[in-house]
Amino acid sequence: MAEATTSHGRRSAGGTTAHRGTGRADRPPFRKPRWPKAYAFALVTGALFVFSWLGQFVFQLVVESDEASQHGQSFAWSEFLPQFFASTFENWQSEFLQLVWQAAGLALFYYWGSSQSRESDERIEAKLDALLRERNLDPENP
Repeated sequence: MAEATTSHGRRSAGGTTAHRGTGRADRPPFRKPRWPKAYAFALVTGALFVFSWLGQFVFQLVVESDEASQHGQSFAWSEFLPQFFASTFENWQSEFLQLVWQAAGLALFYYWGSSQSRESDERIEAKLDALLRERNLDPENP
């Protein structure tokens, strides 16, 4: 009788594939999630950012409008917008840029495979040897 390898690395007699009740015989083991689910963290973070920036805009607008009326002046967009963007960039410099660099920089270095993110060759070889021994194969002569 012919033997076939199952998705779990086991062989079954007669060429049949034995699945452990997963019901995934016709699907690949990994499916890419839909766009909103795949980028849910970025969408929520972006929404929180826009909400907080709009909040800063509204509250700073109210404060500037009140200060102008207290001094007997009229509100001027030409004075408000530079001040708003200056305070925004101060916040970004102190908060967002540091956090973005830490998160994005670490992800980028991990992707590039820096020495801090790579496993050593010896550890990988040890894992492969253990897998070969588990399958009763000689690691020195595969």
